Amino acid sequence: MAAAWHKKNKEASMGSYQATDEEVKARLWCIRNGIYISPFAKSTAEWYIDITINGKTNRSPYVYIKDMIWQKIYEYYKYYYEKYFRDGK
Repeated sequence: MAAAWHKKNKEASMGSYQATDEEVKARLWCIRNGIYISPFAKSTAEWYIDITINGKTNRSPYVYIKDMIWQKIYEYYKYYYEKYFRDGK
């Protein structure tokens, strides 16, 4: 049992992603309008995406890996930005 206390926890690496100006604009708009998109760790190498709108959270059925997770999160931000802001709804 003592050995379990000495094991190092594996750190999760989500990689990196350089968002475009348009993606950053979409993310900021979503946050200001109560749309929150975040990673949820399945393991140290795999993530789901949680999307919270009006206090209701839905989790993606798909699992994403390092470097793909950020790209997909920004795709969702852009989707909601275009759906609610650009369409004038």
